Amino acid sequence: MLEIRHLVKHFGALVAVDDVSFAVARGEVLGFLGPSGAGKSTTMKMITGFVPPSSGTSVICGYDILRAPLAAKRCIGYLLEGAPAYPDMTPAAFLEFVAHIRGFRGREAKRRIGRIVETIHIADVMHQPIEILSKGYRRRVGVAQALLHDPPVVILDEPTDGLDPNQKYEMRRIIDEMRPNKAIVISTHLLEEVEAVCSRAIIIAHGRILADATPAELARRSRRHNAVRLAAAGISEARLRAELIRLPMVAAVEAAPDGEGVSVFPRDGQDIVADLADLARAHRWPVTLLRVEQGRLDEVFREITTAAAAPAAAAA
Repeated sequence: MLEIRHLVKHFGALVAVDDVSFAVARGEVLGFLGPSGAGKSTTMKMITGFVPPSSGTSVICGYDILRAPLAAKRCIGYLLEGAPAYPDMTPAAFLEFVAHIRGFRGREAKRRIGRIVETIHIADVMHQPIEILSKGYRRRVGVAQALLHDPPVVILDEPTDGLDPNQKYEMRRIIDEMRPNKAIVISTHLLEEVEAVCSRAIIIAHGRILADATPAELARRSRRHNAVRLAAAGISEARLRAELIRLPMVAAVEAAPDGEGVSVFPRDGQDIVADLADLARAHRWPVTLLRVEQGRLDEVFREITTAAAAPAAAAA
């Protein structure tokens, strides 16, 4: 439903986006990740036709954004970075304006506005000027305009920025309910967001794609994948270390950050929890904690983006 073909964007001598290509199918929620200045928002603006590319294009539901921009844009729901809207309008007036632009009139416009207001939960602020709304409510109004015409492709730039925990939960529920019938791209810097709603993640830095995998596949690249937290009452950290490091599949044993027991790191991501449990039983340790980690996306994200930053700094 969405195909990105070799997008490049130059701002003078700066290469903001450097040959980015990927595709998103119906039913996929793609998390688009990267540090500040990585090229995420610029890529999204080019995908949607908001900013012209230096080269390359995007194809939305079979329509090339450069050759058939109106047809392509009819298929897109887009929340821009910062959720811009006319500040002196109320959400009611703004959504009526968006409905009119999208070609809806009369009862059909009212029906669509009513449906999206109920879905996004903005009924309480519909007649207040947008400029006095909280950041969270302005973001929700922005999401409402993106979804008003029920587009098959949805592109959301930081959709939960400024939302409180309950609002974030609701937004994630909305995204999850949309998933089966749409191709969805979410730009975010929140790794918890990727774990919560995304079926796939792309990491970008310095305008280039560095990783493209499921969140679980990325987590398996973490040093902490299959690491085990182990604590035993009355057993010192030193004794735990001495016994655990003897196991051939254990690469390292470190003190836990919270002071409770140790973190045991496997060699090559092996599954070591059964061996640790056997060792604890053999020594009759009174185990109080035995937990396997799946891996940490934040660790993988830092490793990938930091490694990319080093060559860029050297080149500069």
